[in-house]
Amino acid sequence: MTDAPTHATETDTGTGTGTGTGTGTDEADDAVDRKVVEQEQAEIKDFVKGLSADDIKSGNWFTKLAAHAMNSYTEKVDWQYFQDRYAGVPADAVVDQRIKMAARYAALEGGLSAGAYTATVAATIGSLGGASPATVPAAVATMMVDVAFLTQLQLRLAYDVSVLYRVPLDVHDPEDLWKLIRVAFTIKSGEAAREGVAKAVPALVRPLVKRFYSGSVLTAGKALPVVGKSLLQRNVIKIGIPLVGVPLAVLLNRYTTLLAGRHARAVFRNEARVIEIARGLSERSRHPQLMLWVAWLVIRANARIADDEALLMRHLVMLVRERHEVVDEQLAQVVDIDAAEVWKRVDAEPGDLGDVLDAAERVATVDGDVTSREKAVLKELRERCRRG
Repeated sequence: MTDAPTHATETDTGTGTGTGTGTGTDEADDAVDRKVVEQEQAEIKDFVKGLSADDIKSGNWFTKLAAHAMNSYTEKVDWQYFQDRYAGVPADAVVDQRIKMAARYAALEGGLSAGAYTATVAATIGSLGGASPATVPAAVATMMVDVAFLTQLQLRLAYDVSVLYRVPLDVHDPEDLWKLIRVAFTIKSGEAAREGVAKAVPALVRPLVKRFYSGSVLTAGKALPVVGKSLLQRNVIKIGIPLVGVPLAVLLNRYTTLLAGRHARAVFRNEARVIEIARGLSERSRHPQLMLWVAWLVIRANARIADDEALLMRHLVMLVRERHEVVDEQLAQVVDIDAAEVWKRVDAEPGDLGDVLDAAERVATVDGDVTSREKAVLKELRERCRRG
């Protein structure tokens, strides 16, 4: 049974994900979920009423929605918020249930919106020819409610996943906000995007989807910035294909939300893993400053710095500063690290350096298999760490 939410933005359903198990197997659950979706739709309709035609054409609607969706929500939803509701439950279990429930809400909303599409534009959609459905005034508001609902749902879901894995995000920081957007909306261009959508729909209509995407029907969408354009295209297609509107809307809404949730889980769970490694290394280190130099030498053994390596180094520096009050300005200014300089620091450090060697070995494996160059650095470090 799902918990009966009192308000779509005051309970867990602010992400459209509910507080229960997400099974939704009986009529009572269905009625509760539908009520939540309808409440959220009503609020989104008020938001859409405040958008101008220029907002939609320029893509500014997405900027406004991001602020609308996240500002008050993030003030209330933090790690403690989830602890109060899921005390003692591992993050993986909570994330899984929230993704499933979000997908269910997205599917419900897709059915409701597609019904509205049918009622408002069925008589005119067939006569539009190659024109975009977005040129039909009655379709604009309906479509934007659908777009905004799904966009808000997936943004909040991605944010929830980051919070549950305790990956810090400040949505008021442009860099963090863009990171959240990239995670929530796995946007690709050209053929990749078309093929991705095609895989989400029944085999019988895939050729129709491909023709739709390759035609001139999305002319209006092309004027939008990349995020707004992609989200508009995803929704226009649901009303542009005759006879499959409602099933396709339900399927696409559910699919894209599952995709967003699973992508967020993969990204933020991995980041939580790297942060956990950095935290452990910092806590165990008896030589924090030397550890940073050695860690950077291991990372720079290869020509390319992997994302996980860069992330690990960033958190190592931050945690060493917080825990050990060590800030190494000289390391911060290094462009090409000199191995001889690092070995000189290792040789000058008395006592057991087992913690430094352990840290180096952990750093080498953070992004997968240890390369030959990393192995060479580790071999040299082992030789130098032998005392006596």
